[in-house]
Amino acid sequence: MCKFSKSDRAKLGNTIVYISQRVQHLHKTKLLKLLYLMEESMVKAYHVPFLAIPYETWKLGPVQKDVFVEISDGAKDLLAEYICVNSEEEIEAHTEFDDSEFSDAEIGMMDSVLKRYGRCSAEQLVELLHKEDGLWYQTASEHGLIEAFNENLENNSDVRLDFSHLLSGCERDFYEETLNVKLNARQMRTEAHV
Repeated sequence: MCKFSKSDRAKLGNTIVYISQRVQHLHKTKLLKLLYLMEESMVKAYHVPFLAIPYETWKLGPVQKDVFVEISDGAKDLLAEYICVNSEEEIEAHTEFDDSEFSDAEIGMMDSVLKRYGRCSAEQLVELLHKEDGLWYQTASEHGLIEAFNENLENNSDVRLDFSHLLSGCERDFYEETLNVKLNARQMRTEAHV
């Protein structure tokens, strides 16, 4: 599980608010795929992490475990001040979007991802992320998970997706340095609140 500082939680919560205000009938699987696509888009376009949270290789594609658990539990802890899960298991904004944690590039990236994928079904997003040239498929193949997933022997794993594999050379180095800075800052902020 990932430790979130107050500002990390605010950025994650507001990202989900932003998505939920723009995507009708938002359910857990679709949300998880859209969050992943935003992270991947930021890495590919700007060579920096967006939320800098880990995604694991699960049967239905990349999953951010903390968000999965939180939504499965009805959003009562980590994201309670930002969203709620209604009786139809749809994710709804519990507050207005606050852009103070976001750059213009990040807002533009979120808009681009939602414009391109916001109307796709969860099943279509899963299919998209399972393509052989994608990071999920490459990671699942590398760790021998494809067969286990296809034969229903496993539905999740703790194998993390490494976004640096989307880049090469200086772009990869820049991403890794930026990620380390973000993770170290997160660690310092969480320790300061203990």
